[in-house]
Amino acid sequence: MPRAALPPVLGCDFSSSPSRRKPVVVAWGQLDAEAGTVALQGFHSFASLAQWQEFLQQQPAWVGGFDLPFALPRELVSQLGWPSDWQACMQHYASMARSEIRTLFKAFCDARPAGGKFAHRATDGPAGSSPSMKWVNPPVAWMLHAGLPRLQDVGADFPGLLRRESARVALEAYPGMLARELIGRRSYKSDDRQRQTPERAQARAELLDALQQGQHRLGLRLLADTAQLQTMAADASGDHLDAAICMLQAGWALAQHAAGHPLYGLPPGIDPLEGWIVTAPLSRP
Repeated sequence: MPRAALPPVLGCDFSSSPSRRKPVVVAWGQLDAEAGTVALQGFHSFASLAQWQEFLQQQPAWVGGFDLPFALPRELVSQLGWPSDWQACMQHYASMARSEIRTLFKAFCDARPAGGKFAHRATDGPAGSSPSMKWVNPPVAWMLHAGLPRLQDVGADFPGLLRRESARVALEAYPGMLARELIGRRSYKSDDRQRQTPERAQARAELLDALQQGQHRLGLRLLADTAQLQTMAADASGDHLDAAICMLQAGWALAQHAAGHPLYGLPPGIDPLEGWIVTAPLSRP
């Protein structure tokens, strides 16, 4: 009996307000679990959220790693008196204007001591990620507000949060986690042209080399042709490289699922309101 073909994997570098200058970038590829590789097949760029959503809807099956938060901290949700069910909470959040959200979040932070202004999810420490309620630097609260409802609208399955009978599987990813494992705290990208330095270009080159060698705990090698490698190396914003890293994280999750893990490698017993970032350990390395 031949094995069923694995679905494609994708990685998404997200923007809450995309444009031609700063599009949403999706890396599309294929996992070979036996060979331990993810082959990059191409990049897609979207100057609007509607175009991005339409692309995801048109693909019948995928396992995707998306660089945007999928949930808010339980502590914040509880204090605001919002629904403790994830789907109901996200519907409530999506229905609110950003100005109203900003006012509520700012009041929450203002009432807390310095050094502990933001509430965190349990996954933030191990992943080293920003709190999902941050509305500036980076504005991940707006990424959640803009991106998650569209993923829900394409009928995606959300392991650990909301299980659906769907061939489209959405996982929260974070490229910075794998990048730090490979090149430490060195910066490899910037949207500011003044900060797009040779040092950052060198860091991107080293990161790309390590990804191709599979020199990381995910154990997957990135396969890419010369043109694709040049695209990732030349993109000083890091968007194409980040999309490829998210694709690798999605590939790892699919490999876990193919090996019999029902939650695509997410730890058992995670908070069903907060979710978990795929490939993040249970404690900070």
